[in-house]
Amino acid sequence: MNTLQQQFVTLVSTPFYAIIIGIEILLSSLHHTRSYHWKDTAHNFVLSILGAIPDLLMRAVSLGVLSFFFANALLRLPYSWIYWTVLVLAVDFFHYWLHRLNHSCRLFWAVHVNHHSSSHFNFTTGFRAAVLEPFYRFIFFVPLAFTGFQPVDILLVYSILEIWAICTHTEKVKSLGWLEYIFVTPSHHRVHHGSNTKYLDKNMGSVFIFWDKLFGTFQRELKAGEYEPIRYGLTSPLKDQSIPSLVFHEWRGIWADLKRRDITWKQKLQYVFRAPGWSHDGSRKTSQSLRECESIGK
Repeated sequence: MNTLQQQFVTLVSTPFYAIIIGIEILLSSLHHTRSYHWKDTAHNFVLSILGAIPDLLMRAVSLGVLSFFFANALLRLPYSWIYWTVLVLAVDFFHYWLHRLNHSCRLFWAVHVNHHSSSHFNFTTGFRAAVLEPFYRFIFFVPLAFTGFQPVDILLVYSILEIWAICTHTEKVKSLGWLEYIFVTPSHHRVHHGSNTKYLDKNMGSVFIFWDKLFGTFQRELKAGEYEPIRYGLTSPLKDQSIPSLVFHEWRGIWADLKRRDITWKQKLQYVFRAPGWSHDGSRKTSQSLRECESIGK
């Protein structure tokens, strides 16, 4: 994305974020819902700033790699409404698989986990960035550049779609009616941030919910009486809520497993690349095994 485009997106989004966050804080105060906690909110913005550093560092690299593949693209696609429509769908599609990888491989979960570490759910939670993700995120958009989509357009569309994604982080919007069938809504994304067993690793889409329905990761938000209330955060909440702990705690866990002398090298690799929660002796549980246990318990 060139500087002018970035400035435009920032110019439009910054006051918009300020307005919706202000409204949410006001409503939370009036309704006494305690949606905000000052320390948690401060952590959200600190992590956003930390995430912006590698994002800035990798911008030239991302554009350079995508430009290389675009220079050798299979097609030269002309600008039209079809071009932009397909690009919006394609960017969200590939981001779905990036997001799914972040949840299904422990190595990438170590990067993504801090986005899920808050026990609160409000608009500022959307700013709780996966700090190291910019180092590999752009790789998922290489097929688009190789197909013939302009690199600057890919990055621009991604930035615009992120505005919608941030807006899904709220408890104040209960349902959007028929839009629930097409778009990722706050209701869908509340499920995604839930640490309840039934909600783990569900609703991976950023803008369109039909990817989850197509690929088996959809779960609707269940009403009172159908299931327990949503618990936000991690299945095992962190005792240390410092910024270094939020960013690196899973990396420390991986390193501790790699140092174990009672397991094979294959098992060491499995502790890195298999699903979060996997263990060679069953002492820990993946989201899938937790669901199976919950189902048997019922």
